[in-house]
Amino acid sequence: MASEPTIPGFQYQRVQVAEGVALNAAVGGSGSPVVLLHGFPQTHLMWRHVAADLATEHTVICPDLRGYGASDKPADPDGTAYSKRTMAADIVALARALGHERFALAGHDRGALVAFRTGLDHPEAVTHLACLDVLPTLEMWQVMQGTGAAVGFHLYLMAQPPGLPEELIAAAPDAFFGHFLDLWSLDPAAITPEVRAAYLTACRAAVPSIVADYRASAAVDVVHDQADRDAGHRLRMPVSVLQQDWGAALGFDAEALWSAWAPALTHRTVRCGHFMAEEDPGLVAAELRRLLAR
Repeated sequence: MASEPTIPGFQYQRVQVAEGVALNAAVGGSGSPVVLLHGFPQTHLMWRHVAADLATEHTVICPDLRGYGASDKPADPDGTAYSKRTMAADIVALARALGHERFALAGHDRGALVAFRTGLDHPEAVTHLACLDVLPTLEMWQVMQGTGAAVGFHLYLMAQPPGLPEELIAAAPDAFFGHFLDLWSLDPAAITPEVRAAYLTACRAAVPSIVADYRASAAVDVVHDQADRDAGHRLRMPVSVLQQDWGAALGFDAEALWSAWAPALTHRTVRCGHFMAEEDPGLVAAELRRLLAR
């Protein structure tokens, strides 16, 4: 049996971040630390090209989020185990365990939501913040309406009470997760068959925790974000956002929505699919370097 793909030149370790929870993390390079958080339906491998590029100048840390990949997948009895607040605390604990009190942070998709919450909850730890192809949770639910919201059917499916979503997805996991890998990519060749197989294998083993992650975004995450909005909390650090131009289809101004959260915002619309770190890693690495220079 072929071994699972890895990021060449990176060392892998399991790091305890909470009671009963350890994260699988790939670490490489040297210099000021940069933490890269993956999205759905992927693992840390989505950063393989960008991580290798940045590792020439930085210590790069690529974990699997709790509930994903080779990281632990705790049960979620009260609906908080996969809140972005809990997952953000994991990332701060991971960085500290590796010797970094302060670090730059970039996230894609679900990882960007964790990065966003980390920046709000732990501003003393996050020096720079990048979010790729996502909206903050409150704004996401506000703009998803009408027939255009059909593109987000999975958000509504996984928001349902425990039981039915897990059963439906577990019945055909490769078809479900593969659907998004196909639909959201403008360059199918960017995700090689080996990496695609690794993503599907990882997701197949993580259906309950992935659903719990999404369910949290329709429940406890909304409560946390609304409380921050009401209190006037904002992201204090320099922020860069890269997004596709999907606002026109759903009728919103992504830059304006992000500006409300990030006074020091640089927003860029990019010409590639959702999996931009794999489809155009040179562009993503260059944008992250521009952010780190601010």
